[in-house]
Amino acid sequence: MTTSENKEGSYAIIGFGKIGQTLAKAFARKGIEVSVATTRDPESFASDAAAIGPTIIPTTLAEAVKADILFLAVRFEAHPDVAKALPTWQGKTIVDVTNAYGVPPEKLGGQPSGRVVAQAFTGGKLVKGFNHLGAAVLGQDPAVQGGRRVVFLASDDDDAAAEIGALAENLGFSPVQLGGLSEGGLLVHARGNSWGQLIFKDLVKFG
Repeated sequence: MTTSENKEGSYAIIGFGKIGQTLAKAFARKGIEVSVATTRDPESFASDAAAIGPTIIPTTLAEAVKADILFLAVRFEAHPDVAKALPTWQGKTIVDVTNAYGVPPEKLGGQPSGRVVAQAFTGGKLVKGFNHLGAAVLGQDPAVQGGRRVVFLASDDDDAAAEIGALAENLGFSPVQLGGLSEGGLLVHARGNSWGQLIFKDLVKFG
């Protein structure tokens, strides 16, 4: 049964650059249907989507934002434009895959970037996750020598964190919950020109 027949738990990836395509590959590997959208016409990236697999559905931004769970895989600076696509994000979970590297901390009002993104997506639940690895590593099969590649998740909403943890497991990863955005979440945030301590750490969980 594909997720399109089962509206309960539909997925979309917003942004189809290196990271967006890498996330799409993770869904394709498990045969899970996911919509992909950018601000461009879907025709312009349809062949890239088809090359990844039949469960990767190119669509418009207006269509993609109907999904229950959205991966935000755009440049950090572009997140307010995506947030304008809906008046409220009530009932939706946004996975913030952005990194605010190079953005001055004062521009973020001294807050973690995930919290800034959360404020833009009014009414939605935000989970910071899947952002700590580069596309080349994240794109590999998460099954590693009998273990699973770790993805870190941080959220101020425990239910949303658990929901994305379950999805990460379905995609073959081992989720590690870091707690709230301002606590553990800081380990996977970029601040100005520095990276959080867990960024780029490629860890594998065994057993």
